[in-house]
Amino acid sequence: MARLLDVPTFSDSRGSLSVLEGFLPFEINRVYYIYDVTATRGGHRHKRTRQALICLSGSCDIYVNDGQSEQVFKLDSPSKCLLVEPEDWHTMGDFSSSATLLVFASERYDQNDYIDEKYP
Repeated sequence: MARLLDVPTFSDSRGSLSVLEGFLPFEINRVYYIYDVTATRGGHRHKRTRQALICLSGSCDIYVNDGQSEQVFKLDSPSKCLLVEPEDWHTMGDFSSSATLLVFASERYDQNDYIDEKYP
């Protein structure tokens, strides 16, 4: 099941610095970001791909269902990171107008890695 992690963050009078080096439990092979969202995104799970989601600005909700339980995670700080496992069917929605969602993936894009069917 997906889990929410606190990104190592260092703050002082100059601002905050969050560090992902050595933090993610997988090698990054793909990076993308989602913004100006007008409809729910996602709606799938994967065969192999693990993902780390960070909302850099604004906020969004991530719905996750691993076939046993379901949960909604609110990403509203760049110091929060949601790890999404391959078995986690997920959608991304309720984006604020200023939201930018950054995603790190363990695999390069492969259409055959996607499973679109929801769990029963």
